[in-house]
Amino acid sequence: MTDPSNTPEPAILATDAEQALAERVRAAAADGRRLAIRGGGSKAFYGNPVVADAELDCTGHRGVVAYEPTELAITVRGGTPLAEVEALLGAHGQQLPFEPPHFAGGDAESPATIGGTVAAGLSGPRRPYAGSVRDALLGVRLLNGRGQVLDFGGRVMKNVAGYDVSRLMAGAMGVLGVLLEVSLKVIPRAPGSLTLVREEPLPRALELLRRFSRRALPITASAWVDGRLYLRIEGGEEALAETHRIVEGLPLAAADTFWRELCDQRLRFFFGDVPLWRLSLPPATAAGVTAGLDAGAPLVEWGGALRWLRGELPVERVRETARAAGGHATLFRVGAGPRPADGVLTPLQPVPLRLHRNLKHAFDPAGILNPGRLYPDL
Repeated sequence: MTDPSNTPEPAILATDAEQALAERVRAAAADGRRLAIRGGGSKAFYGNPVVADAELDCTGHRGVVAYEPTELAITVRGGTPLAEVEALLGAHGQQLPFEPPHFAGGDAESPATIGGTVAAGLSGPRRPYAGSVRDALLGVRLLNGRGQVLDFGGRVMKNVAGYDVSRLMAGAMGVLGVLLEVSLKVIPRAPGSLTLVREEPLPRALELLRRFSRRALPITASAWVDGRLYLRIEGGEEALAETHRIVEGLPLAAADTFWRELCDQRLRFFFGDVPLWRLSLPPATAAGVTAGLDAGAPLVEWGGALRWLRGELPVERVRETARAAGGHATLFRVGAGPRPADGVLTPLQPVPLRLHRNLKHAFDPAGILNPGRLYPDL
């Protein structure tokens, strides 16, 4: 009897859009022209500016390639709107585990694409409880800097074993290749959801989050905003009632709106054209770690592991503060101020920088794809 897990997948036929993209990349490589990869443009603010000779528009390469709800996986072309993917999954009672941001509203008008979502590597409120974009990525179909189409990983969870090259593409911002197709694991939607709100100062809120993390509670999102701790719990009716008894707090009426606006940075905290810093820190980091930056109260997510700061702050002091706490800092939105000369991400140390350069050369030897987007010299 044949083991179905060892049965090779049928050959994948290239679409006209895929062939056109490959031809453009091959022509650019031959002429030494640099290309700025573009999807819906919803995350154009993120990362460093790309110095390119032309744009490579990927929005025409769209559509669902494979989706069988019982397999808990979906394969879609890179230019497919994120909103369409989420609507399809929602119709089958499923969702993407990492709750990706749209940054332009979460409705059908959102320009965000699934390829851009994976390339940016950004996750929403559910990330510490259900995994990141990288954790959900099963496989990719990639167009490299030579114009060659490469396949990595698989389309279902049983086909992926060990470290998969496809996971390098999550957060690579297109510097390694154009994402033609992505395969992602999905999860069922919970039968019920409840968001509880407590008035707490930040030190007390972080203490509660640490306490709750040591228990098997069905918490799927947390945030501290303007003196209030928000906790989302999901599950069956009995689980919600029991968790409410333990966690306490007042139910939030417009909970879905709150989490969507938090994810897409449409809360008041994010208003205004000022620099926005994203600090990734160990969850147990003290509440006052950023007090010396004179940045005002942060917005805190992910059980304390993600802290947002606003304002014209000294770049090196912010980076050093994050580094001393065991984390790193990203200038997420530049605002009206200048970009740091060494880029918006914390500069790499010599060894990881060498690895990045080697990877870039292996996938894009002429350096024509999104040059500088991730780091200025890549």
